[in-house]
Amino acid sequence: MLGLPAHTEINRPLPKKAIFDKFEVKSSQRERFDADISRLTLVNFLSTATIPSLQECDSISSIYVVEVLLKRRDFDEKNLLLISKLIPQKLIFALSFEGETCPVVFHNKLLIGDWQTEPHLTLSGLTLETIWDNLVRQIGGLDADINQSLDEQIQEADVRQKKFKQLETLEKRLRTEKQTRRRLEIYNEIQKLKHEIYG
Repeated sequence: MLGLPAHTEINRPLPKKAIFDKFEVKSSQRERFDADISRLTLVNFLSTATIPSLQECDSISSIYVVEVLLKRRDFDEKNLLLISKLIPQKLIFALSFEGETCPVVFHNKLLIGDWQTEPHLTLSGLTLETIWDNLVRQIGGLDADINQSLDEQIQEADVRQKKFKQLETLEKRLRTEKQTRRRLEIYNEIQKLKHEIYG
């Protein structure tokens, strides 16, 4: 799955009931979970056992890829956050719905990739820590910028995304505003924001 090496495949079902029972999930969370998710399967296991060329790493011992078979495409992100919280492992989710797959990862926040028929992730790095950072960057659409840490890149992407949303809101307001003075104020705000975003 996700173009990862065949020797990392494990294909083990991860029963929802077992998760609910082990972690004593609230009934409201169960209902929300059941409304979105049909089945969970551990599909890949990345570690020094499955990739012997990797160097040992203290911070990360393994990475799991979990296939999440969805009942609907407009899923509730809280379900993935719940799994990330309950299972203390590095997890990459491969959301599947009607022949398309979307990679998702949680690293301080949920990063959602693009829906594709055959998404492909590249493993790059000599340790699992480096591989994890690069996978997060690929899924989140971040640059492999060595001058910034992964956390800094995610934070910067968040700020940029908020500015794009703010710009979209201002442009809608500009189209509907009737007063000339107020239109000019909104226009100036838009120009200032565009300068911040594009430089």
